[in-house]
Amino acid sequence: MENKVENKEEKVDLLDILLDKDNKDPITLMDEKGKQISFEQIAMIVHEVKKEKKLYAILKPVDKIEGLGENEAIVFLVDQDKDGNTILKIEEDEDIAIDVFDEYYDLLEEEMAEAKEKKAAKKASTKSAEKPAVKKTTKTAGKKT
Repeated sequence: MENKVENKEEKVDLLDILLDKDNKDPITLMDEKGKQISFEQIAMIVHEVKKEKKLYAILKPVDKIEGLGENEAIVFLVDQDKDGNTILKIEEDEDIAIDVFDEYYDLLEEEMAEAKEKKAAKKASTKSAEKPAVKKTTKTAGKKT
């Protein structure tokens, strides 16, 4: 799948778009037949293959693609062409693709656990802020003589 993203005024590097956490725009790629396909970016994952760290993009098609389920995504290897331009290649090694998805799911679980902890901590601090302060006083019984 070929992929060059062009702005009307200037050429934008695909890697800059993929790494931009604020970018919510779809990523548009071209298939072998020249058809444009839009994807929603799900995650960027660094994964080690044969002791070499590689960057992968998990992208979900915006429109239905034959043979791909509605909630399925594709793992792409972020690479460079002979001119040094960033390109995406579908990861064809199923074991690597599964490993990348597993890393993504692990990250999701960690994020969910952290969010749960923050929510619990916030709830606890809100409860303690709602309780009125209790002043402890000590009374001494006086003796009459």
